[in-house]
Parts: sequence; C-alpha cells; structure tokens
Amino acid sequence: MNGEKKYIYLDHAATTAVRPEVLEAMLPYFTEYYGNPSSIYSMSSEPRRAIAKARARVAKVLGVSEKEIYFTGGGSESDNWVLLAAAEAGAKRLAEGSPELQSAVKREKEIPAGKHIITTKIEHHAILHTCEYLEDRGFEVTYLDVDSSGRIRTEDLEAAIRPDTVLICVMAANNEIGTVQPLAEIGAIAKKYGILFYTDAVQAFAHMDLPVREWGIDLLGASAHKFGGPRGVGFLYIRRGVKIRSFIHGGAQERGRRAGTENTPGIVGLGAATELAMQELAENTRKERELRDYLVSRVLSEIPDSRLNGPAVPDTAGLRLANNANFSFAGVDGESLLIMLDMEGICASGGSACAAGSLEPSHVLLAIGVPEVLAQAAVRMTVGPENTKEEIDRAVEVLAESVKTLRERSGYRGK
Repeated sequence: MNGEKKYIYLDHAATTAVRPEVLEAMLPYFTEYYGNPSSIYSMSSEPRRAIAKARARVAKVLGVSEKEIYFTGGGSESDNWVLLAAAEAGAKRLAEGSPELQSAVKREKEIPAGKHIITTKIEHHAILHTCEYLEDRGFEVTYLDVDSSGRIRTEDLEAAIRPDTVLICVMAANNEIGTVQPLAEIGAIAKKYGILFYTDAVQAFAHMDLPVREWGIDLLGASAHKFGGPRGVGFLYIRRGVKIRSFIHGGAQERGRRAGTENTPGIVGLGAATELAMQELAENTRKERELRDYLVSRVLSEIPDSRLNGPAVPDTAGLRLANNANFSFAGVDGESLLIMLDMEGICASGGSACAAGSLEPSHVLLAIGVPEVLAQAAVRMTVGPENTKEEIDRAVEVLAESVKTLRERSGYRGK
C-alpha cells in the first residue's frame, strides 16, 4: 500500500488480502511445481496432488464428496454456469419423483417445457443480468420480493412455483446488507417439488456454516478472494446426480465439466484459505460481530439522521453476517461521502464492488423499502478480524465529520 498514507480497510465484502500462509502455500506452484496437471510425466504429479488436496479441503468443509467439487474462475462464473446450464437442461426436463409437481402437470394435461426460474430482487448482478439474458431468449423469471430486512417469505416462494419451474436461485447472504436467507426452508420446498436449488454463497462461505446436504442445497458457488484467498478462483458444488452440462468447452479438466488448464497456484490458495478460515471461524465471527456492533452503536448514537439498512443490530437471530453494516445518512450524497472517507484513508463502499461507478441507487436498498434519496446516501462498511477498536473509533470520527461537512454544504437542516 501507499507508504505515505495509513489505510483503514472496511470493505472486506469486496475483497480480502491474501493471507501470508496462503501466499506461502501458493508460491512453489508458480516456479517449482509448475507442470501442467493434465500432463502424464512425473513432474506434473505434484500439481495434481496439490489440486486433489485442495478439493478435499473444500469438500470436508461442506461435508460432501470430493467428486462434487469443481474449481472455477470465481463466483460470477459459477452463477452463469448454473443458470445457463440449468435453463438449457430445464427446457427438456420435468422434475421426477415429486407428487406435488406431477399433480400440477396432470392438471395442465401435458408436460410443459421447463422455462421458468425463481430468484429474488436482491441477488448479485451476476445472477440478475444472466436472468435478463435468459429472458431475452424466451425464459420466464419470477423475482421474489423481500421484507424490510431483505429476507424472502417462503410462502411467496412456494406460491411462485409452476409446473415448468426448473431452478430456484437464492443467495445465501446478501453482499450489500448481509442478510442471511432461510436456506433450510428453501431447500425443503425445492425438494418437495423436485426443483434444483442453487445458492450463491460468495459472501457466506467460510463466514458461516453451510451444511448443504442437511439444508437441501443442490448447487453452491463460492470465491476464494472473499476469505483470504487469491482472486480469479472459486468452486462450484454440484450434488451427485445433478446433471448440468459443461459451461466452458475444450479439454477434459474437472472431470470433463470445466475445460481449461487448471490454475494450480490459485486452487492451492483456495484450499489453504478454506482450511484456515474454517479453523478460525468461531473466533473471527466473534471478533467481527463485536467490532460491527460497536461501529453500529456509535454511528447511530453519534450521527443524527443516520439509519442502519437491513437486519437489526445487535443480531440475536443470526439474520445478518457478523461483519456487515450498511448505513444511510439523510442530506448527504453517498459518492461524495465515499470520496471524503477515502481522502482520510477510510476504505468503504456504496454497495457491491462489482457495481462501483454506477450512479444508480442500490437495487438491494430499493427492494427493502429504503427511499431512493437515502439509497443514494448509503455506505457499506464490512469489518475483518484484523481490524481494531481504535480503527473503528477513527472511522467513526472521520465519518461523523464528513457527514457534517456535506450537510453544511447542501444546506440540510435535519428532519
């Protein structure tokens, strides 16, 4: 980082630093064990072994078979893979073994093509934009409403199911407001009707337990850079028996389902980061929750006309990721506020890093009922276990002064 400025990094939902232990594990695979894992000579045996070890580490965390883990380029690739492959397969299939769905089909008198997908209004743009792509090609998508905390109502989900529904796609935890969805209940509904259930767990994996078998999750995607691993690598869990076609065509890597020479250093880093994150999950969650709650308490009590967006804090019901806080400040332009924070070395964001640069208000905040003027005045702060109380104190000090300055400039007089 710039040696002339000390940064306080409060944007862990956007990305995290590669942990030193992870980097150390990766380095030999750049220069020493650089052989192509698909080659047959002995030099490639170590890269193959390392990839297998990383796969086993991820599988152990999820409680699944190693054969159900497929390495990808990250969360957006997994989202696209599942949606496009499930849509194509769904156009030819009808759920089997589901009395409820079969009964609905009989009432229709014929088997409809699977052209219907259910998702939510607060998904990541990798999901929403892919759904729009499919809609342009004749598919139909139901976008579920959420309540003021960002959670779907499971009765709305069940009511949206049709005989031609092929996929339920609901993120595990929201990237902007940290809302954790009722995954077990969603999985039970999906199983009842014989519909595939995919969850984008990019924000959730290694930050909360995800017992995929117990919760009825058929497919799950994650990305290494959200928990101390490198960028450009992730994985997709595909439950045994789920048939979705390849997304990237070419070689026979990843058991023929994901072509392309394996990113051995990245995969090794993902495996190492997964193991470390899960070993420290309980302690890191405790630290992050303590810092986040302190941050929220100070902001809401010391900055007039401020509000917390999303589930309430303290969060005794586990409805919000432990590291997430999202605020709006009346009478303030969010972009100007972020610039002022940055000038003082405070790294925060207005929402999803993937949507940075957009002047549109957050679709997530609008979906939970935040007025547009406040949605445009939002700041997301996501802490990490390395943050300190002193850093939070400094961030609140800068935040309060910046909000005060911007309100004076805008002529805001308060509510």
